[in-house]
Amino acid sequence: MDNTLKIKVNIANRTYPLTIKREEEEKIRLAVKQINDAVKRFEERYAVQDKQDVLAMCALQMASQTEKLRSQHTEQIREYQQFVSDMDAVLDKISI
Repeated sequence: MDNTLKIKVNIANRTYPLTIKREEEEKIRLAVKQINDAVKRFEERYAVQDKQDVLAMCALQMASQTEKLRSQHTEQIREYQQFVSDMDAVLDKISI
């Protein structure tokens, strides 16, 4: 059975055909909605006529958010690794 699906998505009033894995459809459609919502917010807040400028600002905002999450995730991993290391040291001290 073919695991791919052909869909069309509309981003900033332009249609894009995509071939995706069936299990990715919901995530893709959610991402499209987030992009279109961001485009709408930028257009409402700023007097920007050029869709390319709006999309560039959306891309910058989303990339910045992604980087912030990546940084937080990396810090959480470091904290967890330190915790495990500390617990290992404690266990070594109390081992007989």
